Amino acid sequence: MAESDDSIPETVPDRHADATGELTSLAPGEAQQIAAEIKAIAESRGDDSQVVELVETYEPSRRSKRTTMLPPMPAVAEQPAPPAAPDEDLSPEELRDAWPLLDLEERADGLRVLPREDAEDFFIGLTPGDQAALLLYFRPGQRRQWMRLLEPDDVADVVQQVPEGDRAALLALLDAPTRKEVSALLAYAEDEAGGLMSTRYARLRPSMTAGEAISYLQRQARDKIETIYYSYVLDADHRLLGVASFRDLFAADPKKLVAELMEIDVVRVTDEMDQESVSRVFAEHDLNVIPVVDQDGKMKGIVTVDDIVDVVQEEATEDAQKFGGMEALDVPYLASSRRDMIRKRGRWLTILLVGEMLTATAMGFFEHELIPMLALFLPLIISSGGNSGSQASTLVIRAMALGEVRANDWWLVLRREVLIGLALGVLLGSLAAIRVVIWGAAGSYGDHYVLIGITVALSVTGCVLWGTLAGAMLPFMLRKIKADPANASAPLVATLVDVSGIIIYFTIAKIMLTGVLL
Repeated sequence: MAESDDSIPETVPDRHADATGELTSLAPGEAQQIAAEIKAIAESRGDDSQVVELVETYEPSRRSKRTTMLPPMPAVAEQPAPPAAPDEDLSPEELRDAWPLLDLEERADGLRVLPREDAEDFFIGLTPGDQAALLLYFRPGQRRQWMRLLEPDDVADVVQQVPEGDRAALLALLDAPTRKEVSALLAYAEDEAGGLMSTRYARLRPSMTAGEAISYLQRQARDKIETIYYSYVLDADHRLLGVASFRDLFAADPKKLVAELMEIDVVRVTDEMDQESVSRVFAEHDLNVIPVVDQDGKMKGIVTVDDIVDVVQEEATEDAQKFGGMEALDVPYLASSRRDMIRKRGRWLTILLVGEMLTATAMGFFEHELIPMLALFLPLIISSGGNSGSQASTLVIRAMALGEVRANDWWLVLRREVLIGLALGVLLGSLAAIRVVIWGAAGSYGDHYVLIGITVALSVTGCVLWGTLAGAMLPFMLRKIKADPANASAPLVATLVDVSGIIIYFTIAKIMLTGVLL
């Protein structure tokens, strides 16, 4: 490697025996052995074409994104295909397949045996957590080289993943302008638009001509701006005035002013907007990039759609885990430690267990009415209420996440779910009653099976209605107290409805069967 070219990481060398993180070069035989071991791990996991397709679609490297800004030129002549890589060589796809099962040293080894360009693209496409772990593993000289592959917004994500004591050391590896950009980004919370944005965007003045703007964009493009498709027109105080597309600039008369070409009705977000709200703005307006401004309208940066795809995937994963009745893992499943898994799952299981203890308490109040005949239908009744509550909470939470339902819509949801819950309750209650009557006619439930069937039908109807209302309203209550509505998970709703279902069932049974069976 040339001495002057320090923007490209040197080949990651081997680890010393003293495990200090110092690295030296790999011998060809050792590289082949490492490649074979990683290939074997990848093959042992089998093939999942859908997962591979998702990775390729939603996790493009920053390098590939920039090199596809303009359409490819037609080929002058068909060129022969490059020779295929030998079978013993490790491919990025094989390393990606094996990645979750590799420890830190094996991951570094995997990068070392990849071709230089593939290794760089692979590193850029990693999650900030994985990038941070590798950077701390490398020796200081290599850290700087790998860090310089990342854009300022990506560096900020990485810095947020490392312990407080290591952040200053990583920031010191950057050049002064980049360090200033990263420090400005770190002032924002990780889940705000300011924490997602890139500060490298194309900017123009309204007094420029189209010809001057194109020449200026050419100079900016050499500074690795995020995109040249859209240029943002700013005044002297950096306030956003409008946006001009590259297409319009290229097609316009070179002497026409940018002020005449720009669109002034620009969709924008504030730097303090929550990332979920930003994702909804992208979806509502079908945009690829959105400008970020502060409270005074001054341009701060841009958020691109590839960043929002990561946000949407992260938020959906977090909500799905909370739906299951646990804390969000924040890391991939196989990357989470057993201790964290036990802590995050055990905490919610403990809360649910305490809730189920209330079920036993509720049954204690009705111990005199708990005859075997009534106990037969208890699981059927309370599970119907729990299932309906879980359905309602899932629908409302997802509608909230998509912006379809807002906090002030609780009354509309309540009225809607009353009718739906009543209809579902009557349907399930009727089916339960038919089952009781058929079995009762066969002699299973004694002489009062019709009355028992009516009791079960009314109880199922009441439990389903109450479960539906509880599941629909609990997310609104959590949002009111500034908690995450996703915490209204299916297990939590089911636990709450179990307690109330017992009370509903035995209250109806006491009214209907006193003097008959009680």
